[in-house]
Order: sequence, then structure tokens, then C-alpha cells
Amino acid sequence: MKILFGVQGTGNGHISRSRSLARALAGQGVTVDYLLSGRPAEDYFDMEAFGDYRARPGLSFVTREGAVSLWQTLRQSRPLTLWQDIRQLDLTGYQLVLSDFEPVTAWAARRQGLDSLGISHQAAFFWPIPRRFDDVRARFIMRHYAPVSRAIGLHWFHFGHPILPPIVDALLPAPSRGEVLVYLPFESLAAIGDLLRRFVGVSFVCYHPDVRESYQQGNLLFHPLSRPAFTTSLACCEGVICNAGFELASEALTLGKKLLVKPLAGQFEQASNAMTLEMLGLGRVMASLDPGAVRQWLDHPGIGLIRYPDVAAALAVWLAQGAQEPVAELARRLWRQVLLPEPVCERLAELGLSDSLCCNLLLQGGSFARL
Repeated sequence: MKILFGVQGTGNGHISRSRSLARALAGQGVTVDYLLSGRPAEDYFDMEAFGDYRARPGLSFVTREGAVSLWQTLRQSRPLTLWQDIRQLDLTGYQLVLSDFEPVTAWAARRQGLDSLGISHQAAFFWPIPRRFDDVRARFIMRHYAPVSRAIGLHWFHFGHPILPPIVDALLPAPSRGEVLVYLPFESLAAIGDLLRRFVGVSFVCYHPDVRESYQQGNLLFHPLSRPAFTTSLACCEGVICNAGFELASEALTLGKKLLVKPLAGQFEQASNAMTLEMLGLGRVMASLDPGAVRQWLDHPGIGLIRYPDVAAALAVWLAQGAQEPVAELARRLWRQVLLPEPVCERLAELGLSDSLCCNLLLQGGSFARL
């Protein structure tokens, strides 16, 4: 089987998730080519897993001061270039297009009548899961930004639907250095400094795309983006302050790190993610860079770690075997392997969701037991 894998390059979460799946597919002997879009080619980093990948401008949202700017997005979009890239992408020889919310490959597959499969967090919103600001515009973007023949959604909980657990690298926690990891790429460095410098007794390690060389500023240590360095900081931190994207929150939860998220204003997915994290008791939310929310969060204990199975490996085997197993069965099999901490179990029971656990997990004696 020969696959073309389209990866949304706007956010590092899409790349991290797709990198995990790329490594798993390589282990199955499947031939995969990669195309990324959404940022300038020179801005990608730590891309070894994607081999000789192709990069296209694609389409991405522009942010200003922690919010999506629709006006700037429209001004900087290049619809003619996007259309030319879609038309010129030759899919001859491929049996399948995979898309992690990437528009060039998805639309090219639709034009050329090739089977396409979406694997993304966005695909979870095709099901009636918790969401916020679910207006006509949000539904249109989710459906038509990167349309596929079939879609598999990923989420922190299934809510009774055939949604898979997150794709997360097998990260191991390290001895804590007592630091807080901060990743707020849509906020300015000045705004981040103004928020965190007042907590003089707390050490913050901040990664940001505007940083070119590491530097110390009081209790804040700033680093440029680097996947290996970031992963090390994540493993040994006390907690994570970040936007409400999906992948970093998933990694933090699997390491048992407490989580404070600030959703990107005007972004439907992040607003819904923040609501879900708070609803399930997985993390705390601040609507703005609020020092009061940070203080409350610093004083609040974490919930413990969540154990998700190796979803990337399961998907790679599933694809290599021709994707014959129904997605509902694949989802059920994977959710049976999930272990949730007691506070989350209690919250699910309060919400009346424990009876819908198709993963057959029950709260017994203060812990989840697999049946």
C-alpha cells in the first residue's frame, strides 16, 4: 500500500501527533509520502520522521494578541495558490490519502476520486460531543476545510461514540525540578512576562516561536522551540500552562501534570477543548491571562496521570491490514485499555457518563478496574 499523508502544519500539535503515527507506519512496512501545509517551509523543525516531505503554503488562521483575526486571515490567505496546489497535486500511484486536517491533500483526493481518511481531533466534532460556540461558521469550517471520505476522531473521552483516545508518544515522567512549563505561542512575550514575573517564588520555563536564543528574565527562562528540549521540560515539570490545543494537553495528562489552559479567543475548537477539560475535571481554564487564575491553579493539586494505550501503533496495524476492522470495534478495544484517575472517575459518575463507557471500565473500590 502506498499512502500520501497530509499534515496540518499550522500547529505543532498536529505535527507531533502525525510524527507518532509516521514512526508507527514505518514499522509496518507501509510506503508513506508526506505533505505539510500551513506555515513557511523554513519554519518547520525536528522533521526527521517525515523523510523527504513536501511543503505547501496551504491555509492557516492568523492570530493577534491571543485571538484569531479573521480580517488578517483573509488578507494573508492566498486562495489562488491553494487552488493551484490542489489542482497540481498528482495522486497517481497512491491507494489512500491520510489527512490530519490538511486541505491540499484532502481536496486533491476529492477532486481525483481517491479514498481519503481523516485522522484528527477535529473529526471528533462530527459527533455530538461537548462543544462551545457551535455556530454555522464553525460547522462549515470543520466539514469543508479538509473534507475526507471517512473520518476518525480523537478525544480525551469518547462520550459514547466511536472516537479513539489521543495519539501520544510514550513519554515517561522524570523527577520534578519544581518548574512550570509555559507554552503560549499566540500570546506576546511581553504579555507572558507581565503575567508570570509577579510569582517570584515559582520558576517558569517558557517556549515561544519568537525566541531565537535562550535567556533568563527573573524567574522566567525563555527557550526557542525544540521538540527534544520541550519534551525534557515537559517530563520534569510540575504543571503546564498552555493554550487549549489538543496534543500538548494530552501529553500533559499522560504524564500526570496539572493543566491550566487559556483558549485562543475566537477559535471554536479551543473553546470546546477548554470546556471539556474543565467539565471532566482534567484541567483548569482561564479566559484571559489572569494572575488570579494562575494563583488558584498553583495552589491546586493535580489529578494524577491518565494511561492511554499506544493508539498510533494500533492505527498503523489497522491501516496495514487494510482497515477491515470496524472503527467502532477498534475504539472499543482501545478504550478498554484506558486507566483514569479517581477524581475523573467521580466526575464522570456525576455527569452520568459512567454508564456509557463502551470501554467497560467501572469504578470499584476507588480505582478503575478493567472487566
